[in-house]
Amino acid sequence: MMGGMASEETRTETRTTTSTSQPMALRSSSGIAGESPKPTPRAWGTRLVIVGLVLTALNLRPAITSLGALLEEVRAGLGMSGSVAGLLTSVPALCFAVFGVMAPRLARRFGPGTVVCAGMVAITAGLAIRPFAGNTAGFLAASALALMGIAVSNILMPVIVKRWFPDRVGSMTGLYSMAMALGTAAAAAVTVPMTKALGGSWQSGLAAWAGLAALAVVPWVFLVRERGAAPVPGAAPASAPGTDSAPGMESAPVARREPDALRITRSRTAWALAVFFGLQATAAYITMGWMPQIFRDAGVPAGTAGLLLAVTMVMGVPLAFVIPRVATRLPHQGPIAVALGLCGLTGYAGLYFAPAEGAWAWALLLGFANCAFPLALTLIGMRTGSSAGVAKLSAFAQSTGYLISIPGPLLVGVLYQHSGGWGLPLALMTALMIPQIVAGFLAGRDRTVEAETARLARR
Repeated sequence: MMGGMASEETRTETRTTTSTSQPMALRSSSGIAGESPKPTPRAWGTRLVIVGLVLTALNLRPAITSLGALLEEVRAGLGMSGSVAGLLTSVPALCFAVFGVMAPRLARRFGPGTVVCAGMVAITAGLAIRPFAGNTAGFLAASALALMGIAVSNILMPVIVKRWFPDRVGSMTGLYSMAMALGTAAAAAVTVPMTKALGGSWQSGLAAWAGLAALAVVPWVFLVRERGAAPVPGAAPASAPGTDSAPGMESAPVARREPDALRITRSRTAWALAVFFGLQATAAYITMGWMPQIFRDAGVPAGTAGLLLAVTMVMGVPLAFVIPRVATRLPHQGPIAVALGLCGLTGYAGLYFAPAEGAWAWALLLGFANCAFPLALTLIGMRTGSSAGVAKLSAFAQSTGYLISIPGPLLVGVLYQHSGGWGLPLALMTALMIPQIVAGFLAGRDRTVEAETARLARR
């Protein structure tokens, strides 16, 4: 697999590499003339970054899908109403929007690697504390702590990929998207049986995921320590103007040299991408938070409902790797967004007309629809021409997108409680899929936000 990444075509990414000195620097294994090559530091550093990306990605969704699998038990244990449960499923989007805005500034101050490391610590603490908070307010507060760590890591993953692997954006985005899908599916499939194995307590079933988050802290600790101890191979000296330092972990002074004149809000493509990101996030969080309940209300056993959610999530494991690679080879990624949206519409129709009879088919179709997320991440890298641009676009598209997604899961909970069924919630989900398809088609056009805003500035 790694060999395939190295040989990936770079036709669509070449425009992004000319604005940074990093690829040329990486081709040199030694910074001193006449010195014998020393590939080991670069090799272990690059591999450790890949390990860090994968472990981080594995932890970006279990906090949400593990809760979805046990939502009924959590509601009963904490005395939650349907409306409060709907609010709980909206909390991830709110935290991602609020805390995601802080990520670029924190990365400039401390370096992306340090911020991601802190994010993994926050996830570990939040997941360990929330099951034992004892009341709804404490549960929400501990969940917010974990989601804060997820939010900053969400924003900075594309930034680290762009700077460490500027010629392999599609492959590396696919790799960590695949790991994210795997973590999502594993949490959905394993949480219920793991809870039973741990004695049947939902608190133990939720708290167990803190162990995986703690494991993800390790590679970033080593990378952050190495940044302070020695220069990263391929990094330019700190005094050289206009160059990048350690990719993904650069020091604050170097990061501040990146151009800061991009007015991202003037770009129509940026807005289209933000809307696409927000609506696909709405669909994903409704699916993760409520799909097991839809099946359980249709008479499907709790364990099977968890497996159906796992099927939906596991579909993203291979597709999250394939879709970014395909997208980087196409001149227009809009048709992919359309195809994924049509899968979602078909799945919603199936949940309305025959939720139990065709449960496995609807789970598969919604799994295809959820792959709009790795497509959105890939578009963030493809619609920019610089590392500074990808940081701004990532923060804007994800923070604005998550703000857009906040009302969706909450409305589903309110409609479900007051209507007593799933007809109105599914109608809402269907209505939201139409603008998602349109926005995805517009965001898939071959252009960069830098060029777009520059043209507007000349008018």
